[in-house]
Amino acid sequence: MQRSDVTRDDGTWVGLSLDVQDRRRPELCVFSAGPRLLVSQRSRPVVLAVAEENHGGVDFWRTEQYRSFVPPLRADEGRALSGSPERWAHRFARYLGDSPGSPLHEGRWLLSCESPFARWRPAATSHAEYWNSMLVEGHPDGYIDWHLHSTSWEVLPLRPMPGPDDGRVKAYRKQVREGTLPPVLLWWVSGLHCHLILDGHARLAAAIAESVEPPLLELHRTVPRDDLAVRTDEAVGFYAYELARFAELRAVHGPTVPDGAATAGPQLARLLHGLNTTKQPTWAWPLPGGEGEWRRVAREATVGEGWIRT
Repeated sequence: MQRSDVTRDDGTWVGLSLDVQDRRRPELCVFSAGPRLLVSQRSRPVVLAVAEENHGGVDFWRTEQYRSFVPPLRADEGRALSGSPERWAHRFARYLGDSPGSPLHEGRWLLSCESPFARWRPAATSHAEYWNSMLVEGHPDGYIDWHLHSTSWEVLPLRPMPGPDDGRVKAYRKQVREGTLPPVLLWWVSGLHCHLILDGHARLAAAIAESVEPPLLELHRTVPRDDLAVRTDEAVGFYAYELARFAELRAVHGPTVPDGAATAGPQLARLLHGLNTTKQPTWAWPLPGGEGEWRRVAREATVGEGWIRT
């Protein structure tokens, strides 16, 4: 796996680009059988879901069989890497790449500290109130309303969130107050239209209990390697076209016409930046056996028969 930093024009660090090769279907992946989805890890069902026909949302059932591939993070690690999302990203990238239980498969990914959560919190809303509203409710079953949060904000825990008095949460609350809390690792899954917590349930609970903005690292697919060269050439071609167009206008109308490079340059920068950051749909593999297999898995996971028939 090749890693490279992604930055803005001003040098601001955005995230870590992960170029993964020779890694086919991972052991944590999404299967589809028509409108029915199965998130599975090492042949264990983690989430079963049924999307509504009108695309208004998805019913889900969580099995509590998910196991994080990230080893326990010690307090001294938090102090050593505090305030450095770049270093945390490299640390988590190693866990993602080394473990077959992670969702990484062949292609290009972004592990980013930027997310819509912080930008869209109303100023009058506390961090605790806001983040509680972002967590998908329901255990073991629930509903993700795609109309309520149309921008994929919601977060689905893969196990019940621990309470503020849980032993691990208490330990992390101390790290929150010290400013050394490790980030919460999220995975954006387009088929569910939300984020799954890959690691950090207790850390997120601690941040909520202390009503502070939790540090985040979000994982999602970006433009595939095969498309990257083509789309880069298209962006550069557009830039060259705009330079020629503005040059012609300036020749006719004089210096009142803006300089082409000053106008088209920022557009080119945005296009190229988007190739490294824009979300791409999550891969879903066809479930062998289709809907019948999905129902069999659901029954073995002791899912309610009434829910299976949804």
